[in-house]
This record gives sequence, structure tokens and C-alpha cells, in this order.
Amino acid sequence: MISPEADLQAVFDAARAGQVITLGEGTFRCKTVIRTPSITLRGAGAGKTRIIYDDYALKKDAFGVEYNTFRTWTMAVCADGVTMEDLSIINSSGHPETKGQEVALTVYADGFTMRRCTLSSTQDTLFLGPLPDDLIRRYEHFLPQELRRSKPCRQRFEDCLIEGTVDFIFGCGEAVFDRCEIRSVYDVRETGYAAAPAHELRQQEGFLFRNCAFTCEDTVPQGSVFLARPWRDYGMCRFQDCTYAGHISPAGFDPWNDTRRDLTARFYEAPAQEGRVDWVNRT
Repeated sequence: MISPEADLQAVFDAARAGQVITLGEGTFRCKTVIRTPSITLRGAGAGKTRIIYDDYALKKDAFGVEYNTFRTWTMAVCADGVTMEDLSIINSSGHPETKGQEVALTVYADGFTMRRCTLSSTQDTLFLGPLPDDLIRRYEHFLPQELRRSKPCRQRFEDCLIEGTVDFIFGCGEAVFDRCEIRSVYDVRETGYAAAPAHELRQQEGFLFRNCAFTCEDTVPQGSVFLARPWRDYGMCRFQDCTYAGHISPAGFDPWNDTRRDLTARFYEAPAQEGRVDWVNRT
């Protein structure tokens, strides 16, 4: 049983493939990377075992360089076959309107599974790798290779709570969300977006939300949140048998500001909802 006083990064670095790491109750304040494949990280419950850090995009490192979205994670998974259960991962920075993006969990790995966990932040809570091809090239001398590989990344989330404000589930991973609560929290900018997919045309799976509940804090305005908007052309999202609270815009989807990504976005919803934009469910 690992206590909150332990050096969690040292625990991960010493782990062996196939090992189960059990975390005790309490708050682990740390920023960590998992590089050992096929380990299981198990907490005492999402409300009892919490891993917290507070980096944000406009923060500057020791060299005066801004962190950028992709260095703000509280935890990064860079090894295949990792499983997480019964814990919370939190970026507690807050105020993204002045601080920028604040990632709680980055998954740059294949075969990742998360069960009964909570992911909490504001803008850009959960990044599902890989990066879009253009960003893999752009960040060649900025991000380490483990965070910019071009590789298949398949992920599964079961019975989890994921909460945030803007684009809080984003990336190019081929991810399935089963029976999850996707919760919008209040943002002074008022308009929110749950998912921001950036899949390449060659990818045929995208994000699948199945039997998920889209909920919100009481302070989130009615009709102010879109289910998804395409971060890149060909971004793909499917919504199957989900339920929606009143904060979800009747239009459902946004083309991303003043772009024409509605012409290439691959967004699908079943059963079809009245009032949605005319480019959803387009074949």
C-alpha cells in the first residue's frame, strides 16, 4: 500500500510490467509519468485517493518558456497496457480564462483502461494521444519523443466522471466511453464544449460515447455547451444512447469558430435528436 508521503514517481520508475500498485487514501500532490507497460494503478475510491497538481499553459518554466497545453498534465501515461481504477486525477489550477489550458491526464499509449475514476480540471482536462500530425512536427524540439510519437492509441473509460469547461476531452485517440458522466463545470466565458476530436482521415474509430450522461453544475447556463467541435478536419465523435441535461445546446455541435470544418467533421448521434445541425449524421 503506497501512502501519500511516498515519492510516486520513484514508485512508477521501479515498477515491473504486470505489477499492481495500490495507493492508499489521501492526496498525492505530484506530477508523474508512467513509463512501465501493463501495470495496474488501483486506489481506494475516486473520492478517497486523489492525485493533484496545478500546472497551466501560460506558466513559465525555469527557462522562461511557457508550458503550453501539452506540458500541463498532472499525470502522463506513456506506456501501453496500463489500467487505472478507483482514483481521481486532478489539475487544480483553475481560472483557464487567464491561465490557459490545464490538463489533468495525458494518455499517449495503446491499450489503456480506466474504471470508476474521476478526471477533473477546466479547459482540456483529458488529452488522448496521439497528437495531430502537424503538431507532432511542430513540437519536435519542444516535447520529448514519448509525447509526440505517431502510433495507434486505443483507450477505454468505464463508469468514470470526467469534468471540465472547454474541449475537455480532446485529441486523436480512438477512445470508448462506456456509462461515463461527462460533467460541464462553470466557466466565466459561458460557452463550453465537451469534446474536441482531431482524428486524421485514416482513422475510422474516433471517440465513442456510449450510454453516457452529459450533466452540469447548477451554475452552467442552459443551452450553453456543445457536445463536440472538430479541433482538426475529419475529427470523429459518435454519441450512442446518451442522455443530456438542459445545458446542452439544441444544435449539439459547433464547426470550430469561423472554420468550415463542418464540411469534413465526422459526427454521429443515435438516436437522432431534433434541432441538431444539419451536418451531423452525414454519411
